[in-house]
Amino acid sequence: MTRPLHICHNPQVTNRPATRPAAFFDLDKTIIARSSTLALTSTLLAEGMLRRRTVLRSVYAQATYQLGSAGQTQSERLRHLLGGIIAGWDAARLADLAREQLGAKVAPQVFEEAAELIQSHRDAGRDVVIVSASSRELVEPIGAMLGADHCLATRMEVKDGRYTGGTDFFNYGPAKVEAMTALAQREGYDLTQSYGYSDSITDLPMLESVGYPAVVNPSRTLRRLAEERGWAVVRFAAPGPVRSENRRLALTAAAAFVGPMVVGAGLVITWHWFAARRQESAS
Repeated sequence: MTRPLHICHNPQVTNRPATRPAAFFDLDKTIIARSSTLALTSTLLAEGMLRRRTVLRSVYAQATYQLGSAGQTQSERLRHLLGGIIAGWDAARLADLAREQLGAKVAPQVFEEAAELIQSHRDAGRDVVIVSASSRELVEPIGAMLGADHCLATRMEVKDGRYTGGTDFFNYGPAKVEAMTALAQREGYDLTQSYGYSDSITDLPMLESVGYPAVVNPSRTLRRLAEERGWAVVRFAAPGPVRSENRRLALTAAAAFVGPMVVGAGLVITWHWFAARRQESAS
C-alpha cells in the first residue's frame, strides 16, 4: 500500500530539485513540554472512552519492549497496541473533546524557546515541518497555530464514524524518514542541508537523515550519543503561550477543522517515552 503524505498547507506540490534547506521538528517533548494528547487522558477516563485497565495494560506492554530503537518489529507492536486501544471509539465525540481542550491545554505547553526557534527558521527563509507519531487531526491544528508549512503525522482509519483500529500510515521511527524524503522530493528540500530536532532516541533515523541534527532536553543516552557525533544539544525550559498576534485567530481556525483526533496514538507514544527514559536513566 502506498503511504499517504500528510501536510498542513500547500497541498499542490510537485517534484523539485533539492536546492533549499528545511527545519524538521518532532512535536511531543520537543515543541510541546508534555505529550500533546496526555492532557485529554482524564477527560477520556471521565467519558468512559478510556479505562484505567487499558492504560495499565499499555504501560505493561511498553515495559516489555527492548527500547532504544524504532525498528520494524517494535513499530508493528506499537501499531497493534494503538489499534486495540482506540478501536470502536466514536470519532465525532472525540472531535468535540479535542475542540474543547486544544487551546486551553495544549497551547500553554509550547516551549517558548521552540516557538522562537521555529520563527527564526522562518525568518531565515526555511520551511518548517512538524514530524510526529501523533494523529494528523491533532498535529495539523498545532502546526497551523505555530505557522508550520507542513505536517507529517499518523493517520488512523475511520469507518462509519468509528475508529476501526487500523492505520493508514504510522509515522513512527524509520517511517518518519520515508515521509520526510517524500516531502523533500516534492518540495525541493536538501536534507543534507536541513535541520532536525527531537528529544527521543526513537527518532534517531530522523536525526541521521538531516545535515544539522539537534537533540532537545535529551536523556543521558541520547546526550552521550549526540556528543559522540558532534550534534547540537538544545535545552528548552520555559513552556508558555505562543507569541503571535494572530494566536487567537490561529486557535479558532485550528479548532474549526479538528477532526477525529486519535488520542490513542499519543498515549502509546507517551508511555513509550516514559519507559524509554526510565531505561536510559539507568544506563
